[in-house]
Amino acid sequence: MSHEERLVDIEMKLSHQEDLVETLNRTVYEQGRHIDQLEAMVMKLAEHIQTMRDAGQQPINERPPHY
Repeated sequence: MSHEERLVDIEMKLSHQEDLVETLNRTVYEQGRHIDQLEAMVMKLAEHIQTMRDAGQQPINERPPHY
């Protein structure tokens, strides 16, 4: 294998790795946004449950105390 062929092979591998890193970066960014959205939803649900408890209401589907 000549030096030129080896250089072309290395350049192709580097190009592929750059594409892969960019794809992974986009995936990590999108997952981070999704996690942020889920955390916000959990916070809202927790606040809602706390508000219901403060108002003396029990969450729906909660087992009665005699179970």
